[in-house]
Amino acid sequence: MKRIALTVLALIVALVATWFALAPESRGTGHGGFLISRLNSDIISTEPGDQRDENTDSVLMHVGEGLVGLREDGSVGLLLASAVKISEYGKVYDFTLRSGVRFHNGAPLSADSVVWSLRRYLREDSDWRCRSDLTGGIADILEVSALDATHVRITLAAAAPLLLKTLARIDCAGAPVLHPDSVNADGSWNRPIGTGPFRFSRHVPNQYVELLRFDEYSPLSGPMDGNVGNKKPLVPGVRFLIIPDSSAAAAALMSGSIDIYDGVNPNEMDVLEKTDDIRIESVPLMDVYALLLQTRDPLLKDARLRKAIALSIDVGGLAVAVSNGTAGANSSMVPVPSPFHKGAHKALIQQNLAEARRLVAASGYRREPITLITNRRYLQMFDAAVLIQAMARDAGINFEIQTFDWATQLDHYSEGTYQTMTFAYSARLDPSFNYGSVIGNKDDEPRKVWDDPVAADLLSRSAQATAAADRQAAFDSLHTRMLTETPLVVTYNPAHIIATRAGVEGARSWPAVQQRLWGVSKK
Repeated sequence: MKRIALTVLALIVALVATWFALAPESRGTGHGGFLISRLNSDIISTEPGDQRDENTDSVLMHVGEGLVGLREDGSVGLLLASAVKISEYGKVYDFTLRSGVRFHNGAPLSADSVVWSLRRYLREDSDWRCRSDLTGGIADILEVSALDATHVRITLAAAAPLLLKTLARIDCAGAPVLHPDSVNADGSWNRPIGTGPFRFSRHVPNQYVELLRFDEYSPLSGPMDGNVGNKKPLVPGVRFLIIPDSSAAAAALMSGSIDIYDGVNPNEMDVLEKTDDIRIESVPLMDVYALLLQTRDPLLKDARLRKAIALSIDVGGLAVAVSNGTAGANSSMVPVPSPFHKGAHKALIQQNLAEARRLVAASGYRREPITLITNRRYLQMFDAAVLIQAMARDAGINFEIQTFDWATQLDHYSEGTYQTMTFAYSARLDPSFNYGSVIGNKDDEPRKVWDDPVAADLLSRSAQATAAADRQAAFDSLHTRMLTETPLVVTYNPAHIIATRAGVEGARSWPAVQQRLWGVSKK
């Protein structure tokens, strides 16, 4: 305990040093003070949708906006587009741009900037997360063109009912329209120049990211709604402080060093709830936590061993243990809050050690070490790894845990260089996107865990269908096949817990986990 206390103390000292290094206006506690929030690790890049994770998305979606965005309920709303017209056969989308919108450098929004941005995302050497989905996956974009200064046309090879939802996806940064000056003369990346409520100011690696209010921001009318609606900035700027340790983050909130603790560790809730000037809010998330299994590994290519691993895990008990009772246990890629989470999706995989041992013996596995990668940035992933190791041991499965920093684990995930790992997929507010995050050709995309032509065909059907019943049927078939093939073991959907200090108004949780600091004021 003494060692833990000293570690937390050292982190708080470092936090205080960072706090006093901030500009005076950032530290102000009066009406004009900056809003200070917490990230549990640094952003990976400043290029939207490129090298990314949840933190990167959260920060940069304050800076950039796309033609459309996601509403609170997961439906699509207009953002930089004031209207969209879809051709009779669904192959041509004509967007009308909103008037009065300006980039952070003062330039007006134009069709040319939209074309430049989308073509840049879709170029062959792009690392944009949605490129594969929009070049032959969920949709196949043939051309992006400017009809005139305020109209943009996207032409598809075939109808794609999920095109707009894909453009709005958070893990693709919402396909933000950026000004061409975001890149240097040689085409290399410089900094994001978007149209969002805050403009990018500076990034001090492993310390903080600073955004400043964009005084010429043109908000939509109506209430705030997901990533659309009224996104008016109410503070002069925001600082995202990098505080990896959850205990240090809780201490910083209680001391007033930060205003918002987004993504509260469930184990910190008891302490925070007893503090009078702190408010806590929790909502179910659509993030998917899972154990990934490398199907091309010499041991794990045997589906019987993968199935044995699944049957060794008490999913319900694991969810309760790692989340302090706040998570929703789940064995489906369709998250619990989704309207498609019904029928077979509600049934949990039941732990069956006898059957697991039988499958282990049938596979020929002889307790060879299986590496289980995890990290301590997301404590629930680490705790899940420890529990899975213990549970699997009873079935004769020998996991050896390797703990990496989050960036290194992401590299292993992206390159497919692992046997197993505890992992989480950030919220995707449509089941086709959830399944799309795991289904794919490993030769082209090593990060995909399920390389199965039948699953790929079912995924395509779910994306092409427009009737809810047809989509549900595709998701049901995908779920049944995934339980048989077992390329991963889904364990639960977490809760999104946000804690704010008294005087902070407007900060709200939502199922997409991403922080939203527009519409938030600080007294």
